[in-house]
Amino acid sequence: MKIVIRLDDISPGMDMGKFRRFKRLLDENHIKPLIGVVPENKDPKLDAFRDEEEDNSSNGSDDDFSGDDKIKEKDYHFWHLIRNLQTEGWIIAMHGLNHVYTTKKGGMFPLNKKSEFAGISLEKQISMISEGKSILGSHGIATDFFMAPSHSYDRNTIKALAESGFRRITDGFGKQAYRRFDLTFFPISFRKDSVLKDESEGYTTFVIHTNTLNGDDFAYYEKVFESGKVVSWDEWLMQEPVEAPVFQGIKEYLMARLKYIAVNKRW
Repeated sequence: MKIVIRLDDISPGMDMGKFRRFKRLLDENHIKPLIGVVPENKDPKLDAFRDEEEDNSSNGSDDDFSGDDKIKEKDYHFWHLIRNLQTEGWIIAMHGLNHVYTTKKGGMFPLNKKSEFAGISLEKQISMISEGKSILGSHGIATDFFMAPSHSYDRNTIKALAESGFRRITDGFGKQAYRRFDLTFFPISFRKDSVLKDESEGYTTFVIHTNTLNGDDFAYYEKVFESGKVVSWDEWLMQEPVEAPVFQGIKEYLMARLKYIAVNKRW
């Protein structure tokens, strides 16, 4: 079983120190990951590092605009970084629009009970997805890959993605990329430790949030890379996707629901 890496919650206010530390680990092992970039982040939880800068800028004799100037500078450097990463071979996915949860729906893949998209009308979702794509385009980023915040999306999301020119999505369960609803799905792992012991053929994705990594996490992923199972995304993208089995949707829904229950210990 081969593993590819997916990094979530990439935005100007992320913990850049942890991100760069993980990037060094990737570079040392010659691994190119997929990263989920939030087009216009409005989730305060993803802006922790920026908030620290704003707090610091408010002290002393700086004028009222110094904080805004620093934010603009930080944004400029962020988008410059993302363009460079894409040039290096990193795969960019659009990670929602604002990363703000507006419903309590788990959608088709209920790993969580919150969503930016699931439960919203088709027209609204088309507008949101088109806006996100336009924002990325304004920064020189083009992609047809989508990453739903909290993995939650519904049939309207699928329709909106197809109408907006997206062709690939990072979610689902399985050991191969598969075609469903005119999209190609690239599955994520159900249990990471099980994947490391799995000697069967196939591919899966490890989902990582660099903002929340601690020392033990970095040590764990160093061992993951030492396993020799981790490959770059371009290897998986060269594999021909299969047609989804008839009961793929039901199977994924039940597995996601089971994992939600196991993690939260409740319905």
